[in-house]
Amino acid sequence: MRPDVLAAILGMAAVTYLCRAGGYAVLRAVRPPPFVEAMLRNLPGPIFTAYVALALDRIGWPGVAGSAAVILVQRATGNLSASIITGVAAVWAAQLVF
Repeated sequence: MRPDVLAAILGMAAVTYLCRAGGYAVLRAVRPPPFVEAMLRNLPGPIFTAYVALALDRIGWPGVAGSAAVILVQRATGNLSASIITGVAAVWAAQLVF
């Protein structure tokens, strides 16, 4: 591997680590207001929903079929692997139909 590529990778890794660790360090030293705490506590759900909605919009009806299959299998079995396999199979089958 070229030294400049290795330096770039290590530099990006260091910056990524510092960004993540810096947030924890700041929140450990400074107590955020209750509004910020509530926002940070409830933020992962809406972000995940936005990613899923965007993906479903781009893939169309096959994605909706796959999502429905994943939800049904996950509720019925509680098995994440089975849900993923079923969702992929449903998307593949729906793409053949639609």
